[in-house]
Amino acid sequence: MAAPSDFKPIIVGFLCNWCCYGGADLCGVSRFQYPPYLRVIRLMCSGRVDLEFIFRAFAKKSDGVFIGGCHLNDCHYNPEGNYDALGNSIVAKRILENIGVNPDRLRLEWVSAGEGIRFAEIMNEFGAKIKSLGPFGSSEGRDVADLQAGLEAATQLVPYFKLVERERFRVPKRTEDGYHEFFSRPDFEPLFKELILDKLTMGRIMGALRAGESSAGDIAQKLRLDPADIARHLHLLSQQGMVRMNGSQAQIAVAA
Repeated sequence: MAAPSDFKPIIVGFLCNWCCYGGADLCGVSRFQYPPYLRVIRLMCSGRVDLEFIFRAFAKKSDGVFIGGCHLNDCHYNPEGNYDALGNSIVAKRILENIGVNPDRLRLEWVSAGEGIRFAEIMNEFGAKIKSLGPFGSSEGRDVADLQAGLEAATQLVPYFKLVERERFRVPKRTEDGYHEFFSRPDFEPLFKELILDKLTMGRIMGALRAGESSAGDIAQKLRLDPADIARHLHLLSQQGMVRMNGSQAQIAVAA
């Protein structure tokens, strides 16, 4: 592993064309200084930053992911496109944390086209943060291959996550406070676990089985999850006909 002083992070930045990208351009024209770690991908709206984009960026061993959009209530397509980015980032951070990825590696900010100095300040701060965390996987204390397996499981479930967001996580008040209030409600955590995290755990278990693990204990150790939870999910998977159980050993069921 490179020494901290030699480490040069790779940060993938998804920037809104109309605001944040303009702010980045102004930053460059004005010669404001910030570390050269950012790899820019320009999108028409921050609301277009799909969960899959975030997971795949980390799966490719990006050390950080930055999302930059218009200020809230100033979206150029509909007044609420960047609220979609806000909701996605909150959900993504919780999923990343469950997989074992430090959620501080993902950052969302609002930057207008006239805020070149603000863009430089944010990138200096975020670049320093990512550099302090070290290469992807180091602050997590996890093998990169294990993190990539979790990210792949999450990526495969993105269509399901979107359905859940649309049907069950619809925020009633489209304001910044409304979003944070909704996602911090006491009844949200058990719902999120049931609808998102439990499904993700099942996907990760299936990935571990494909990788050659078979016992509930070995799977729990590999995924760093509670053995009781693994046993419960294996039982559910066996009821669904996806896994065959032989005592504590499991294998993927082969369709007839």
